[in-house]
This record gives sequence, C-alpha cells and structure tokens, in this order.
Amino acid sequence: MLESKVDVPVRDEASPPPRRRRRRLWALLGGTAALAIGAAGAALALGGGSDTPARSASGLPTVAVVRTTMVRTSDVDGTLGFADTYTVLAGGKGRVTWLPRTGDVIERGERVYGLDGEKVPLVYGDTPFWRTFQQGMTKGKDVLELERNLDKLGYGDDMTVDRSFTWATAEALRDWQDDLGLPETGELDPDAVVVQPGAIRVTKLSVVLGAPAGGSVLTASSIRRVVTVNLPVSRQEVAVRGAKVRVTLPGGKTTTGRITTIGTTATAGTTNAQSQTGQGTENATIPVTITLDKAGGAADFDGAPATVGFTSTEHKNVLAVPINALMASAEGAYSVTVVDASGTVHSVPVKLGIYDGDRVEVSGDLQPGMKVQVPKS
Repeated sequence: MLESKVDVPVRDEASPPPRRRRRRLWALLGGTAALAIGAAGAALALGGGSDTPARSASGLPTVAVVRTTMVRTSDVDGTLGFADTYTVLAGGKGRVTWLPRTGDVIERGERVYGLDGEKVPLVYGDTPFWRTFQQGMTKGKDVLELERNLDKLGYGDDMTVDRSFTWATAEALRDWQDDLGLPETGELDPDAVVVQPGAIRVTKLSVVLGAPAGGSVLTASSIRRVVTVNLPVSRQEVAVRGAKVRVTLPGGKTTTGRITTIGTTATAGTTNAQSQTGQGTENATIPVTITLDKAGGAADFDGAPATVGFTSTEHKNVLAVPINALMASAEGAYSVTVVDASGTVHSVPVKLGIYDGDRVEVSGDLQPGMKVQVPKS
C-alpha cells in the first residue's frame, strides 16, 4: 500500500483553512489516491492468480471467449499458375491468317485461329473429332459432343441431343455456320474446329501469320487457377487429396483451396560438391497441386510465388481467445483477465493449446461468451 505524506500548516481548529489552500490539499490527496488505485489495479492485472474481483478502471475493450475448431498449419512455398497444358494443332491445308495474343482466354464457340480467312472455333469435349459430320453417318460419342456444343451455343431447338446426326442436327449446324460467316453446308470437317475439355488460355504462340497449316499453332492452359508445391517427402503426411488448405497470394491476400493431385514420384533435393552423402534423399520432394476455390486476388499472375498452409493439427470444439488477451507471468504461466457483467475483473489462469492465426486455444475456468480484456489497437 502506497503512503503519501502531506504537510498541512497548523491552524486554529476553530477557523477553517483558506479556500485556495483547501483546494490544493484535496488535489494532492486525490493525486496520491489515484496513484494508489492505479498501482493496485496493475498489481491485480499482473498477479496472474488473484481470485479477488476488483472494479476495472482501465477501460480496455473486451472480446468473447469462443468455442471453435483450431487448426495448426504447416507453410510451404509454391508457384501460382494455371492448370493443364494443351497443344493446338492446325489440321488440313491452308495458311494461318489470324492468331490470338498470349494471355487471351478463349471460350466455347470463339475463334482459336484463322485458316485461309475462315474462323476455326473452339468446342468442348473429351473425344477428338476424327470424321466428317453429315447426315447418314453412324451414331457415335463424337456426334453427342457436337450436339451438346450446338445446344449450349443456342442452336437446334428441334434437335435431340443424342448420338444420332439427323436433319435437325444439320439445320443447327447451318445456323451456327451462318453466324460464323462460314459456308452453310450442314456438314463439318473435323479440322474445322478445335476440341478441348473447356475454355483455354493462350500461353505461347508456335507459328507466325502466313505459316502453313499442319503443325502446332499454339500451346494453352486451362483457366483453372492452381498452386504447385514441391512438398518435402518428410512432410507428405500433411497432404491429403481433397483436404482444404489456406493460400497466401502475391500481395498478401489469402484465399482457400483444395488439394487435387499428389505426385507419386519423388525428386531429389538440390545438392552440390559440399553436400553430404544422402542429403539429396533427405531433401527429396513430391509435387502437390492445389486448386483455388476462388480466383479473386490471383489476377493474371502466372509463375508467381504463393504460400500454402497445410493442416498439420486440428483440434475441434475447443475454447479460444485472441493471442493479445494473454498475460504472461515471470514464471512462464499464462492468464486472461475476465470482465463480468458488473464490470468487475479477475485473472483466470489458462493452459495454451495450438495457435491459429491471431487466436490461441486455451483451457481453464472459462466458458464460451465470457468477456476477456484485450489491449487497445
């Protein structure tokens, strides 16, 4: 307990002290009392074990204790890019008369390249076209793929999407050819379109305008955004196909993704003349691919650095508080300052679990919804 000695002039008890002197006396006593209260409050806050409630005089903000799932992550650097690689070939005869630009995205029905002044559009499918489409042809999966594309592009109200090329299929094809500025034959040569699984993004041009057809025109990727990580074999247990991960993108933005592929072939780590025997094996890695749930924030980055946070530990249904709510004692113990509905505070010892972002798992005499003090930001 702090003590303060104040020298008060001796006076006649029958006469009150002058007004100015009385005010100065109360000011000195008030400052001393405030100092004593502040010291007592600080001692209570830092004591880390007192159960005696005391009125809070700090005015610190509070947050609620929550019950949640806490996840510890293991961060590994990777590379942000686009999934898959495709090679577009120019079949038939003629010369290339139009090309897209690197980075262009081409969707169903749009021109991939030009041949002898005519558009060669993109259609979606897994089966390459190998024969001419016309009435009288036999049924097949390629017919089904063509009709699906015509239907998605808005053609063929009378057409049945199946494996049969009928007069309705030919009419739908003529309508599409008319809109493309092509001869309305109702027939389609397999070299007159480009078949890929979905929309493509041009990554490299392989020819120049005027080049003869018959070879590679360009290479492309899908538009699916992925992060590729070379994960150390010693940490491969954190990678589970389909598992959710946190991804930090260039610029610090974060998003989520899921593990879509895990390689089975390990690559030896980098070594040099000074490396010890077996070091390449110890540093071996396997490729892991993560598909982003949302491409927002990834922009058009290709080959940019990114960091993937793999889940290494998960604790469900635990209590958590902000990290800056913790108070440490000289002995290394931790506590939080709980504020009840009446505004009184008391220190509650806690044991720490795992950290997840700016929160920490805690256990102790706490319940969800309790308010704990945190420093002002």
